[in-house]
Amino acid sequence: MLTVAEIMTREPYTLGPDDSLASARQMMAVHHIRHIPVVSADGSLIGIVSQRDVLAAEDSSVLSDATKDTDNRDQYVALSSIMTTPVQTVDERASLRGTALHLQKTKLGCLPVLRQGALIGIITDSDFVDIAINLMEQLEHAEPDDYDFDEGDAFD
Repeated sequence: MLTVAEIMTREPYTLGPDDSLASARQMMAVHHIRHIPVVSADGSLIGIVSQRDVLAAEDSSVLSDATKDTDNRDQYVALSSIMTTPVQTVDERASLRGTALHLQKTKLGCLPVLRQGALIGIITDSDFVDIAINLMEQLEHAEPDDYDFDEGDAFD
């Protein structure tokens, strides 16, 4: 059985509840990520912030109309005010199939991965897309098809 530990991203980037919306936006842009676990001072997982949360907060009433400059006002919005909590998580020993089905059923983009309650990684829907691409490539090499899709081909 393949497990979550085999494909998860280890030691994910994290922020604290008092870090700002601007910090989350910057971390996501710099590291090309869409989910940031929020951890307490002792390292306990207490929430998660997604790119969707960041975008929603930029347009919501969480931000004061008094400060019109987006970059400036984002400095004053703590992640604790926009993070999702409680967080759905997965154990590192969970099966990949079961985890994929859970993500699909709940329409979540990621699950933080725990070992004995401590955050050790994160698994995202993109990780499963990578697996699917790898499996398709293996199938194509095993049984070549009459038609190879070229990235330049258009969809109708």
